[in-house]
Amino acid sequence: MTMLWELLATIIAGVGAAGIALLLCKFSRQRLPKYWVPVFAGLGMLTFQIHGEYNWFRHQSSLLPEGVVVVRTIESSSWWRPWSYLKPHTLQFVAMDAKNASTNQHNQDLKLVDLYFFEHRQPARRIKQVIHCALQTRAVYSDTLLLPKPGEPVDANWQPLAANDQLLQHLCHSDRSD
Repeated sequence: MTMLWELLATIIAGVGAAGIALLLCKFSRQRLPKYWVPVFAGLGMLTFQIHGEYNWFRHQSSLLPEGVVVVRTIESSSWWRPWSYLKPHTLQFVAMDAKNASTNQHNQDLKLVDLYFFEHRQPARRIKQVIHCALQTRAVYSDTLLLPKPGEPVDANWQPLAANDQLLQHLCHSDRSD
């Protein structure tokens, strides 16, 4: 439904820009070429879409509830959006529900947290992750995931995290209490 509203708004932006071109033609006593109307319409729609792409991340992240923190952004550029080479835009990001993260009773180094994956024009996805603070690794939570006891190594289901990864910073190195 959101894409329908976005399409409608894009069309309205084009009609508005074409209206401005018509007014300019009228005030210039028809000295301006008539092709300005479709050019303005196209530029209006294109400008609206570019504006939406560059403001999507800021708008979406402002809607996150308290305790949900953005831990990763993915900027992109593409050939069909040549302006994105000048200033890449964020069309994907990952947010973590730090407020509702929980610590494992048997191993205090293990934290269970919900990660939300956002992508422009796609519904958000939620994936439960287990973070091992001491070993700086993560794994997708499932019933078959083997949770190591304190001091035990992890198996191949666990993936390493960089020491400066925002997941580790917010979950393992913060002063919050569970």
